[in-house]
Amino acid sequence: MPTVKERFMKYVKINTESTRDSETCPSTPVQFDLARLLETELREMGMQEVSLDENCYLMASLPANIDKSLPVIGFVAHLDTSPDMSGAHVNPQVIASYDGGDIELNSESGVHMRSAEFPELQQYIGQELITTDSTTLLGADDKAGIAAIMAAMEYLVAHPEIKHGKIRVGFTPDEEIGRGADKFDVAKFDASYAYTIDGGEI
Repeated sequence: MPTVKERFMKYVKINTESTRDSETCPSTPVQFDLARLLETELREMGMQEVSLDENCYLMASLPANIDKSLPVIGFVAHLDTSPDMSGAHVNPQVIASYDGGDIELNSESGVHMRSAEFPELQQYIGQELITTDSTTLLGADDKAGIAAIMAAMEYLVAHPEIKHGKIRVGFTPDEEIGRGADKFDVAKFDASYAYTIDGGEI
C-alpha cells in the first residue's frame, strides 16, 4: 500500500497545468492524464461506482459497511495546477528534518525560500518538507489533497473493521482558473455533506 508521500511524489510529476486561454472543459487535455491514472487506482483498490466523464470529472464510492443509516460524506480535490508557472517536469525535493533556516531551492540559480519572508515555516521545524526546485510549481495545490484522499480510501478498503457510512470522492478540473465547479454534477455526487481537501495549515 503506497504511503501518502509516495502517492504525492508520483502525482506531482504528472503535468496537469490548466490554462485561461481555452473555453473547453477541461481547459487542457493533460488533466486527463492524472484523472485516468486515478481512475485505474480507484478500481484496483476496490472502490465502486467509478466514473470519469468527458469533462474530466472523476467520481467514486466506498460503500457503507455498517447497518445503520448515516449521511453520505464526500471528499473533493482538484486535478489542475496553476497556469502562473510551469507544472511540467516537476522535480520535488525532500528536506528530511527542517532546521528553521532559509531553504535553498536551487543552488544553480541561487533561489532561496527565506524564513524571514515566510515566518509560517517556523511551525514546521523538525518536520519533513517537500519543496519545488524553483523551476516549476510543486503542485501540492492540490495533489497533496488528492494523495490524502486516495490513501485514506485505500486504508478504509483494507480495514473493514473501521465502520463508516457511504463515502464519495470527486476529482475536478480547472479549479485554478475558477471553473472547477462549472460542470460538477451535484445530484450525481449525491453526498449529504462534502469537504474540499485543499491547501491550508494543519
